[in-house]
Amino acid sequence: MEHPKMFDDDDPLLARVRRITLALPEAAEKTSHGRPAFYTRKIFAYYGGSQKVQGEWVQHPTSVMVLADLDGLSAMRALPNAWVPGYLGPYGWTGLDLDAETDWDDVAGFIEESYRFTAPARLIALLDGS
Repeated sequence: MEHPKMFDDDDPLLARVRRITLALPEAAEKTSHGRPAFYTRKIFAYYGGSQKVQGEWVQHPTSVMVLADLDGLSAMRALPNAWVPGYLGPYGWTGLDLDAETDWDDVAGFIEESYRFTAPARLIALLDGS
């Protein structure tokens, strides 16, 4: 079953996420479950997501979802704009809502850490200039 497209290609926040993600070595974009997904061998970021709150699905259309290790996960989930995605949250994913107040340096750092968490060693070496 094909999922409906759940994003607008003209979204300026998506454009910023694309610039950050696609600047990473060999990163590419595909649509997964109706949302932009950024990957090398594995997905390291999604644009948009949802969470279940009191039995109802709540959409977060202008957000980024990333992976983190346990320390990073705790730090991210303590942020006021953080939320735990449905289905992916138990596997280490965290959603971060994006808006006019977003600290894009922080977002870039979280995306890079998620990339490092999923990318093969060869790509990490490229990222580090080795």
